[in-house]
Amino acid sequence: MVIALVIVVALVVLVVVIALVVRRPRQDAGIVGFRRHIDALSPESRREVQDRVREQQRPDADPDPDGGRG
Repeated sequence: MVIALVIVVALVVLVVVIALVVRRPRQDAGIVGFRRHIDALSPESRREVQDRVREQQRPDADPDPDGGRG
């Protein structure tokens, strides 16, 4: 009886894990499109875009370096 219970519990856990893996979204469509767009660019353009993204991701980046005295 105990062995049957262990087998049933293991099967239920397996089904739940499989359901979670299948249900999880693969990748956001916007991210996929952005990556395709970046891959289509020349290496120089790609570098410029990556530099801009890095600047935006930096927490200490000042959006207006001269303080609005422009």
